[in-house]
Amino acid sequence: MLNIAIVGASGYTGLELLRILHCHPEVAVTCLTSEQSAGKRISDVFPTLRGRCELILENLEPVRVAEKADIIFTALPHKAAMEVVPTFLKLGKQVIDLSADYRLTDPEVYGAWYEPHLNPANLKRAVYGLPEIRRSKIKGAKLVANPGCYPTSIILALAPLLKKGLIHTQSIIADSASGVTGAGRSAKVDSLYCEVNEGYKAYAVGGVHRHTPEIEQELSLLAGEKLRITFTPHLVPMDRGILSTVYAAPHKVATTEKLVKLYEDFYDGEPFVRVLPQGSLPSTAFVRGSNFCDIAPVVDPRTGRIIIVSAIDNLVKGASGQAVQNMNIVCGLPETMGLEGLALFP
Repeated sequence: MLNIAIVGASGYTGLELLRILHCHPEVAVTCLTSEQSAGKRISDVFPTLRGRCELILENLEPVRVAEKADIIFTALPHKAAMEVVPTFLKLGKQVIDLSADYRLTDPEVYGAWYEPHLNPANLKRAVYGLPEIRRSKIKGAKLVANPGCYPTSIILALAPLLKKGLIHTQSIIADSASGVTGAGRSAKVDSLYCEVNEGYKAYAVGGVHRHTPEIEQELSLLAGEKLRITFTPHLVPMDRGILSTVYAAPHKVATTEKLVKLYEDFYDGEPFVRVLPQGSLPSTAFVRGSNFCDIAPVVDPRTGRIIIVSAIDNLVKGASGQAVQNMNIVCGLPETMGLEGLALFP
């Protein structure tokens, strides 16, 4: 039985980790931290946990946390994670970090998009935790950088095309729409009900969203060349989910039938990627609450352009579910353990 700590347990990703780990047969959650809610029961912060988890939230004291856990999930904002992760690693703990702090391999790139990195030495130790692409490196890793939600949906959508060299790498455009939980649980005017309800808007337009360098880093590795994309995120008045529509120009004429076969072959055996049959398209409604990523490639016969649509739950495959998937791989457990639940519908 593995003892688990969740650092930053009072956010949406922390709650989702608890929901998933509660059904995991090989773990016990032994420590939860929250700076804002320390001293309270987690079930007082999240009443959905009443009668299932009554742990007291603690202040974040890294040494004390490490004494209680074998695996530590850090569900903290950027910068806050890299202030504590080095201590956990020095104490011999394995860390699954859900922040952006260890996703970018170049500290200068991190500094340009966030702020100066406080722990660049550990960037070389971190493994980017997208199992479908990095499974062999994740096994036994001490520090896993859990991917961002938008990057997960876009990278999985493009990986087969880039690995096969089938598209013009400078032609990629990604439009992604996310539910409001993607903004986190902190009070923000832009996330208030009256600000979001009955609206649909783009934000961070013009290549300024902080997930952009993460997406480009991983796509460049898949393509074997440095590339840039046009990425525009959108906010949808729903709780959870991401739908990404990705466009690219192929090197030669393609058909939808052949692309579907390409994707089926590429993701053959992957437990959480579902390539949809020709004529079907993904919907966030059909992955809600699950660790699935649904993907459908389509060719526009008029323009010849390839369009790939992908759907994930931003809190599960886009965050906490993928983190548990990574934990299973790191610890040599069955990859699907604790993640077998079906999507919630309706």
